[in-house]
Amino acid sequence: MFSEIMQYILDLGPAVMLPILIIIFSLILGMKFGDSFKSGLQIGIGFVGIGLVIGLMLDSIGPAAKAMAYNFDIDLQVIDLGWPGTAPITWASQIALIAIPIAIAVNILMLVLKMTRVVNVDIWNIWHMTFTGAIVHIATGSYWLGILGVVIHAGFAYKLGDWFSRDTKHYFELDGIAVPHGTSAYLGPIAVLIDSIIDKIPGLNKINFSVDNLQQRFGTLGEPVTVGFIIGAIIGILAGYPIKDILQLAVKTAAVMLLMPRVIKPIMDGLTPIAKHARKKLQAKFGGKEFLIGLDPALLLGHSSVVSASLLFIPVTILIAVLLPTNKVLPFGDLATIGFFVAMAVAVHKGNLFRTLVSGIIIMSITLWVATQTIPLVTQLAANAGTLKTGELVGSMDQGGAPITYLLVQLLTFENVAGLLVLGVVYFLAIFMTWKRAKAAEKAELATQNVVEK
Repeated sequence: MFSEIMQYILDLGPAVMLPILIIIFSLILGMKFGDSFKSGLQIGIGFVGIGLVIGLMLDSIGPAAKAMAYNFDIDLQVIDLGWPGTAPITWASQIALIAIPIAIAVNILMLVLKMTRVVNVDIWNIWHMTFTGAIVHIATGSYWLGILGVVIHAGFAYKLGDWFSRDTKHYFELDGIAVPHGTSAYLGPIAVLIDSIIDKIPGLNKINFSVDNLQQRFGTLGEPVTVGFIIGAIIGILAGYPIKDILQLAVKTAAVMLLMPRVIKPIMDGLTPIAKHARKKLQAKFGGKEFLIGLDPALLLGHSSVVSASLLFIPVTILIAVLLPTNKVLPFGDLATIGFFVAMAVAVHKGNLFRTLVSGIIIMSITLWVATQTIPLVTQLAANAGTLKTGELVGSMDQGGAPITYLLVQLLTFENVAGLLVLGVVYFLAIFMTWKRAKAAEKAELATQNVVEK
C-alpha cells in the first residue's frame, strides 16, 4: 500500500508534487491556507513554464545536435539518456521507494545535529541520491550498500547546499534558497578548484567577459536574445541545416534566452513569502539559525549568463565527446539542459564566461569520461526497468557522469584503481577548496556583522 501511494505521488511529476509539498510545508509553518495555496500554485505554474521552455529546447536543439553528430560522421554508439530518461529508470529500481524516507531522515538528522541549514522540500530530486544507491546496489549486489550510497549522497548534497548558499543568494539573488541537487551541486566544486588555479596564473586571471560586458560593448548585438539567435544560427550551420531551418532554430534559441528568465519569476513570487515565513519560524524555534529551503536547480537556469553558457556548451560538449580519448557516449538527452552542469560554475566565476568556458570544458570532460565508465551499470539499470531491447547499451551524463556515484562504486569494488586514485584526488581537492571557500566567506560575513554592530 505504501509503495503504491509513493509511486502515485512520484508519477504526479515535479510540477504537481512540489506545489503540494510546498503547501503542506507552509501550512505546518503556520501560513494561512489561501497564501499557501497561492504560493504553491505559482510554483507549479513556474515549473510548467520551465517544462515548456525545456521542451522547446529538446524539440529544436535535440534534432540539431543529432544532425551535427551525423554531419561530422561522429561514431559514438552509446546514446546519452539525459535526466528525462534516467530519472524514470531510477524510480523503477528496487531501492527507489525506500530512498525517499531515507533521504528525508538524513536531512532531519543533520538539521537536529546542526550539520546543515538546508531544509529540503524538493522530494522529486531525491532521484539523484536514489540513482547512486541503485548503481551501488547493481555494482556490489548488496542492497544495504545501496542504502549506504543513498545516505552518503544525501548528506553530501545537503552540505553542497550549505557551501554554495552564498552563490545562490548573492549571484542568483535567491535569498533563503539552497540548491543541493544534481549536476549543479556536485560539479560546483570543480569550478571552485579551476577558479583558484586561474587566479594564480598571470594574464589569465585578468581576462573577464560576461553577458553584461557583451551588452555594454556591442549594444543590441550583445543582448541575450541576440546572443541566443547567433548561437542558434551557428548550431544550425554545424548541423548542415538549410537556410530556412537555420533561421527557425536561431529564433527558437533567442526565444529560450528571453523566456527562461521569465518563467522562473512565478516560482520566485511563490517562494519569497514562504522562504521569509520559514526563516522567521525556524530561526525563532532554533535559536536564530538561518535556514535554507532546498529546491530544484532549474531555478538557476533563469539567469542570462547561465542560458548563454547553456547554448555555448551544446556544440562545445559535442566537440569534447569527439576529441576525448576512450569516450563512447554521444551527448543527446542532456544537451538541451546542459545549463544544469555549468550553472554553479557561472556563479563561482561571477558570470565570467571565459572562466566558465575553461572550467566547463573540464567539467564536461570529466562527466563524459565517468559516463563512459558507468555504461554497463546504467544499461543494467535500464534493463531492470524493462526499457531496453536485447543488446542495447545506454549511458547517462546526468548522474551516470557523477563523480560521487563513480567514486563510491570504485571504493566498494576496486574495479578501476587508477581511475579511483586520479579522480578521487582531484575531486577531494575540489571539495576541500569548496569547504575552505565557504568557511572564508562565513568568516568575512561575521566580521562585517561585528563591524556594523559596533
